[in-house]
Amino acid sequence: MRALVLASNAKSTAPYSKRVWIGAALAVSLAGCASAPPPKPPPPAKTLPFQFARANLAPVSGTLVSGSLRLIAQADGVYLTGEIGGLGRGRTHAIHIHERGDCSAADGSSAGGHFNPAGVAHGRAGSGAHHAGDMDNLVANEAGVARVDMHVRGVTLGGGGPTDIIRRAIVVHAGPDDYSSQPAGNSGARIACGAIDPEF
Repeated sequence: MRALVLASNAKSTAPYSKRVWIGAALAVSLAGCASAPPPKPPPPAKTLPFQFARANLAPVSGTLVSGSLRLIAQADGVYLTGEIGGLGRGRTHAIHIHERGDCSAADGSSAGGHFNPAGVAHGRAGSGAHHAGDMDNLVANEAGVARVDMHVRGVTLGGGGPTDIIRRAIVVHAGPDDYSSQPAGNSGARIACGAIDPEF
């Protein structure tokens, strides 16, 4: 009789013990979920490369020089095309990419120096050491208009890398670049400035 009672007690307590064990496991699991750190946000996406950009040049230093340039990404750099007017009739003017797309200063100085991510000397593009922002001089016609048709190698439109020229500036100068004087070719005052903005 005693054996029957013990067996009966064992049967009746087995389901209870099982329920207690399952409940404890659930509590531990839920507690673990509650204390787990929130998932990390995904890393910010890199700036995508752009196919096209534009620089609308406005007068600085009290001039009337202005123009609009379109920039087109190519495999080995960026092609620039457009017109700049209000220049000296038949005169030669320097044009460069500068490090900051800020043309707010009256003399254009807010655009900073030449775009020069490699930290090399100023020179002539395609001929030895030169800034990434160095370009050949412009020559205005008798109406004071210069046609821009240039290829700047080694720079990109977007991507966020060191050669990216988006949000930088194009600056036109009063005189020609001599391609040798440091740090900017003795090209004179800044007479027009425009930030390089992507075309969406």
